[in-house]
Amino acid sequence: MTEANAVGTLEQALAHAEQLLHTDPVQAGEQAGEILRVVEGHPLALRLLAAARTAQGDTAGALEILRPLARAQPNWAILQLELGLALGQAGRGEEAIDALRQALALKPDLPQAWRALGDHLMAAGDQDAADAAYANHVRHSTSDPRLLAAATALVENHIPVAEALLREHLKEAPTDVAAIRMFAEVAMRLGRNEDAQNLLLRCLELAPSFDAARQNYALVLHRSNQPEQALAQIELLLATDPSHPGYRNLKAVVLCRIGEYEPAIGLYAELLEQYPLNAKVWMSYGHALKTSGHADRAIAAYRRSLELEPSFGEVWWSLANLKTFRFSADDLSTMRRQLAHEGLGDDDRLHLEFAIGKALEDEGDYEPSFHHYAQGNALRRTQLCYDADDTSARVQHIRASYTADFFAARAGSGSPARDPIFIVGLPRAGSTLIEQILSSHSQVEGTMELPEVTSITRMLRAQGEADSAMPYHAALAALDADGLRELGEHYLAHTRIHRKTAAPLFIDKMPNNFMHIGLIHLMLPNATIIDARRHPLACCFSGFKQHFARGQSFSYSLDDLGRYYRDYVALMAHFDQVLPGRVHRVIYERMVEDTEGEVRRLLDHCGLPFEESCLRFFQNERPVRTASSEQVRRPIYREGVDHWKHFAPWLAPLEQALGAVLGPYPDVPESGSL
Repeated sequence: MTEANAVGTLEQALAHAEQLLHTDPVQAGEQAGEILRVVEGHPLALRLLAAARTAQGDTAGALEILRPLARAQPNWAILQLELGLALGQAGRGEEAIDALRQALALKPDLPQAWRALGDHLMAAGDQDAADAAYANHVRHSTSDPRLLAAATALVENHIPVAEALLREHLKEAPTDVAAIRMFAEVAMRLGRNEDAQNLLLRCLELAPSFDAARQNYALVLHRSNQPEQALAQIELLLATDPSHPGYRNLKAVVLCRIGEYEPAIGLYAELLEQYPLNAKVWMSYGHALKTSGHADRAIAAYRRSLELEPSFGEVWWSLANLKTFRFSADDLSTMRRQLAHEGLGDDDRLHLEFAIGKALEDEGDYEPSFHHYAQGNALRRTQLCYDADDTSARVQHIRASYTADFFAARAGSGSPARDPIFIVGLPRAGSTLIEQILSSHSQVEGTMELPEVTSITRMLRAQGEADSAMPYHAALAALDADGLRELGEHYLAHTRIHRKTAAPLFIDKMPNNFMHIGLIHLMLPNATIIDARRHPLACCFSGFKQHFARGQSFSYSLDDLGRYYRDYVALMAHFDQVLPGRVHRVIYERMVEDTEGEVRRLLDHCGLPFEESCLRFFQNERPVRTASSEQVRRPIYREGVDHWKHFAPWLAPLEQALGAVLGPYPDVPESGSL
């Protein structure tokens, strides 16, 4: 045989093995083995043999070949891809990410590498980076110039450009599922979740096995407060790929959303076997443990996260946010060193400011503590678009629209169910304490801060006139008795997934629902409404010290806080006037001073008999999801009532903004001064 024939035969054998790899990996492996018997150590044949073993599930055998080969051939992109795929299949997620990133650094146009990288990044909790990887997957998977341009625009976050290109493309090719999925991504980035849902549903109608679209669909259902539907989609995905790390991470997130913390903790523990060096997964694990009452294990998880990433501000704040946790001198020194780094990102910086503020407050160093709180708030305030005038206008509109006559005309409407107990007010006003007391009663189940009322307001807003100043309220006013009853039944149906016991009553502790008392009364006229109120300076400054995971945009300025509290008092006074006796108010300081008396009055308003367990609320082991989770697992303590006074020298802007509501507290000033 001539040398040319020998080379030709070898190339043909390699090509044949490559073809077999996609249809019959067993034969592909045998073909590669035959080549290696003739040409020992041939790199291409070794790669094929490893790929065949990966395809057959023999990841240990594949890695036995790939690791030394990758060391010998560090600039071979396809080899790094094979290594990344094998590492991922072997449950070594961190190493898989490194190998896939190396492959893409060498050859950016590898769609399979981008897709696998996106899966691992999603599992590791890095949603933004995962989105970018998935967009690059689309970008490098298509040869259509317009889709390529749209994918490039998505990668570069040029959303209007991507939207225009995709609209044009879908006019000509309305069943192009890849384009429909990209268009759904555009809708998600613009916050149009309902549009994204419809697009992804269309994707799955056209291509039921399009798992990437189903994963997006599950995610948008989760973001749209449809956890039950999201879980159904995730289970379909897991049925096709039970070990997929991204699917398991998303399932853990949704399980936490509906209060199923123990199975979520198990999933996070499994993910940490794959991503032991990922600080974000350790943080998520810590959050789930904390909410379930495993404080020591949560602290250990947070500590491990910080060992891996000492500048991770959100984790430092998570420790501070345990409230009962105390930082050591070494902790404070480490936080200060991290804060001094010039390259520190804004999110890490603001979280560190809040955490250091808490550490110094616990030490009694109140002036520097306030300075750090103020710095953290100022930084967060620049990231938000809150306008106190908008809130005041909304409150004024509600007061003008929801009159006694308005309610009288709709008497008898809504669902007759009395299941929900709504606890409303401002954050940090004692609502978690009230919830813990009530949920210690045999007839009441505590859930969490449920988003369903807000979801209903969005639904009504979408039904309202686009040019209306307040479309949600206009749409609500237009509903007849049947429409109001349907809203109540919708609320009950969509909150059922959060109810884990047979207790007849359950608590919805979303504090901002005080803005929606009109809606609550109309759709659920027999539901109980509790207003948790605390001294204006104590409540507002406690909010100022708190970095909230989401929402509460008014809480990052003393002036905004004071104005918001004033608007809240005015709105609640209005409902006291037009719906007398409808709302039961619990004054935090009175609850501290006369706990049994206030508890008895609270239970009486709820139509419940007194039970001693409500006075032993701190023994209740249910999950608590708010910042007060550890505090309400202890008896009430008097010392916290006046703690804000240590910071009084710096609260003049808050006092000025509070105006007339400050002096008469707990009474309410005359309506003319509100």
